[in-house]
Amino acid sequence: MSATEEAEALKMLFRNQNAFLIPKVKIMFTASDLGVFDPLMESKEPLTSVSIAERLGTSPFGMERLLDACVGYKFLQVERKDNQTLYGNTNIANLYLGKRSPKTQYYSLKLNAEFVYMRAQHLADSVREGEAQTYRLSDSSTKKFYEAMYRSESSLREFMEYMHEMWSLCGRDVLNAFDLSNFPLVCDLGGCSGALAKEYISLYPNSTVTILDLPEVVETGKKHFVSSEEHRITFHKGDFFKDPIPEADLYILARILHSFTDENCVQLLTRLNKACKPGGGVLVVEIVLNEDRTGPVEAHIYGLVMLLCTQGKERTLSEYNGLLSAAGFKEIQQKKTGLFDAILGRK
Repeated sequence: MSATEEAEALKMLFRNQNAFLIPKVKIMFTASDLGVFDPLMESKEPLTSVSIAERLGTSPFGMERLLDACVGYKFLQVERKDNQTLYGNTNIANLYLGKRSPKTQYYSLKLNAEFVYMRAQHLADSVREGEAQTYRLSDSSTKKFYEAMYRSESSLREFMEYMHEMWSLCGRDVLNAFDLSNFPLVCDLGGCSGALAKEYISLYPNSTVTILDLPEVVETGKKHFVSSEEHRITFHKGDFFKDPIPEADLYILARILHSFTDENCVQLLTRLNKACKPGGGVLVVEIVLNEDRTGPVEAHIYGLVMLLCTQGKERTLSEYNGLLSAAGFKEIQQKKTGLFDAILGRK
């Protein structure tokens, strides 16, 4: 190793060693939660740290430290003008990080910074035990992810906002992966806020979508996310492992299977195969691991999140093919759609 290579390796080591102290997501969320990016969007011009602090009611000294960290991570840009340091949003901040950004990911940041990050403190325990670490925290005694997320009305609402943000951003891409026009009657299992259902009926106006989810999710979905005037989207209360599955041409499992064991996945997929109309199918949306397990890094990260929070894992395409085949689905196809992969199996 040359001196230059060793110097670069040392820098990387330092960054990785110290990244846990205040992780990037914590900085990103703190800035978003305090509202840093919104006045910069509204002002249309760079602002000083003092001006931003005054608008947000924070300490100018503390705000300058936070803004500088955001510059380091390229959430903000900085310039010197007339002996002043001026801060402005980058494109990613304008698009995603403000609470009023057109494609805001505020609740995604909040979930990762507050829920997942706290569990990550017990990663070594999770590796030793092979179990979720939810029960180790004082706010929950359960090992079940969804029980922990739904423990209060506010936490349930925040989780649904997170899912709504994700599918409002990525839903159209995954639904465009295949021509689904032959599936007018759809059931979205764990469809949560209805964001994916809205994308589906927008793409296929003659379709109807039933969202099958737990009673508390359904009530919140009706109250806050889907208008009663939208007759093409209906809700059905139930546990998809225990209760009757509504008949449909297509079942959607978007980021569902990665939360469960192989045995649970085959159990659920078999139930869907039995309920599915002849010629129907199932659409699975996940981040698929490369067959040699070298990536993508997003799948590796979510694999650790699943270890910390659920009984599930991320899988390769051959592993998903095995689950679908065991449940009776055939003609399995896969397409990449940016972050997520779409897998379509036919009955």
